[in-house]
Amino acid sequence: MFTTPAFAQGAPAPMDPLGGLLIPMLLMLVIFYFFLIRPQSQRAKEHRERVNAVRRGDTVITSGGMVGRVLKASDTSDEIEVELADNLKVRVLKSTLMDVRSKGEPVKETT
Repeated sequence: MFTTPAFAQGAPAPMDPLGGLLIPMLLMLVIFYFFLIRPQSQRAKEHRERVNAVRRGDTVITSGGMVGRVLKASDTSDEIEVELADNLKVRVLKSTLMDVRSKGEPVKETT
């Protein structure tokens, strides 16, 4: 008596996978690649090249924050000998170097 007849609704239109979700996700991946991943990999490559090219007389900074001068460096070994002070020589792994400065490069000042 007080009920109204129920009508079946039509099925919702399927969402287009290319326009709806796939294109924005691909766009985000491209942006992340060019702004985050690519520059970081380039910096890592430059750092590896500098560390592998370390030679006698260079000034190096270790990951512990110690600054010293390279006394012995070998291409075949992954260790170098660094003089931290007069009569204080230590052997350091090349992989623990944070920065390599050449002989003629001035000290970087922070202000």
